[in-house]
Amino acid sequence: MNSSVTGLDKRLQQVLTRPEFLEMRGVAKEVPIFIQTYSPADEDQLRVVVKGAEQFLRKQGLRVKHVDLFELVLQLLEAKGYLDVVLQEEASWSKSDLFDTLQNVAEPTSALVPKLMEALGDDTQISLITGSGRVYPFLRTHTILEALQPAMVRHPVVIFFPGEYSQDADGGSYLRLFGTTTASKIENPHYRATNLAYFAIKSS
Repeated sequence: MNSSVTGLDKRLQQVLTRPEFLEMRGVAKEVPIFIQTYSPADEDQLRVVVKGAEQFLRKQGLRVKHVDLFELVLQLLEAKGYLDVVLQEEASWSKSDLFDTLQNVAEPTSALVPKLMEALGDDTQISLITGSGRVYPFLRTHTILEALQPAMVRHPVVIFFPGEYSQDADGGSYLRLFGTTTASKIENPHYRATNLAYFAIKSS
């Protein structure tokens, strides 16, 4: 049986190098965010695919950034002096205390998104973001997207999401992580992500 990432490596190579993608032609939205969904069962394969895509894009001369949200949270914890405490005392903390600590340190608007934008840089042509499943539930992808402002992102950003992404007839966008029954609606009116699976490759 095919996995959710079967053939994804070749499609990423095709889509992410196209001029219409890199130049965001015909993408009617203010923030150039793309969602690539996959099954959580294929997490290990997905990491290999993303690493391969990153290497391929670099060989094409593109300036690429790959950011893992989990690693970004660890950097925030270390910068604020919490990392050693969390690692040493995690076993003795209640789940709610640990959840609250991680959620406060990685608060999207004041902490996570500024750190993310710093990691993406100003000279990047394309960014690949992984780790959405690893930071759940204390950090949810839709809250990061809601914190993004149109002026923040000036190049295509692809978020690899272990779940489903859908849009309704009224233009509402919903993310549903693996194993959950409710979909989180993205409330930011500036945010209209494109499902990368539906991004058409135009012939030259």
